[in-house]
Amino acid sequence: MPVEIIQVVGLGLIATFLILIIKEQKPMFAFLLATFVGVIIFIALADKIADVIRVIESLAEKAKVNTLFLGTILKIIGIAYIAEFGAQVTRDAGQNAIASKIELAGKILIMVMAIPIITLIIETVMQILPS
Repeated sequence: MPVEIIQVVGLGLIATFLILIIKEQKPMFAFLLATFVGVIIFIALADKIADVIRVIESLAEKAKVNTLFLGTILKIIGIAYIAEFGAQVTRDAGQNAIASKIELAGKILIMVMAIPIITLIIETVMQILPS
């Protein structure tokens, strides 16, 4: 585990150094390099994300948790990470207004995805409370 973070930080520092050098002459290439390195880091961690998802699914099976809800929660987490990544890339390009809209869209999609879980919780509470 510590080796991966050292590699990620090393790649990030090297990319930052190159971006600072390139930015003066070719700002577009600097942005593309930053985006490319971000995607490479994300892809490099995809296996770790998949491992975490497998462990969570295994625990959910053992606990007899409804897989529909687990799937929804994993999708919500995915939306959050993807929206954050997109907003960061957009901010790197100097487009703060668009980045804010990406974050808003992510939050709205998360709320939409959460409706079935919220509904179940409210229905469960209503059944528990005396009439």
